[in-house]
Amino acid sequence: MLDLESVTQTLVFAMGGTGQEPAWMSFIPFAMVLAILYFLILMPMKKQRKKVEEFQTGLKTGDKVITTGGIYGRITRVNDTSVQLEIADKVRIEVARAAVGGYQGQEPVVQESGNA
Repeated sequence: MLDLESVTQTLVFAMGGTGQEPAWMSFIPFAMVLAILYFLILMPMKKQRKKVEEFQTGLKTGDKVITTGGIYGRITRVNDTSVQLEIADKVRIEVARAAVGGYQGQEPVVQESGNA
């Protein structure tokens, strides 16, 4: 009778292998998953973060903006961490720079978190 072990050994020997692959071959799937993760998730996130950072550092007096909370206004003063918005005649509020989502009438630069 033929047992499974002897058949397997015969097939491995016939194919010219020893039955064991090199140790580094086991890291290839792991490296491929990391590469896919980087190119599909991390790289676009890094680009978006850089775009938002450039937008928020480029804010200047007179820009018409919308906040992430939906408040429309015109920037009247810019500080290091905040901006002052005029939302109506003689009505001004102070908001964090990070709260400014984009320019009025354009696509928002800061994307919504989407946790609805």
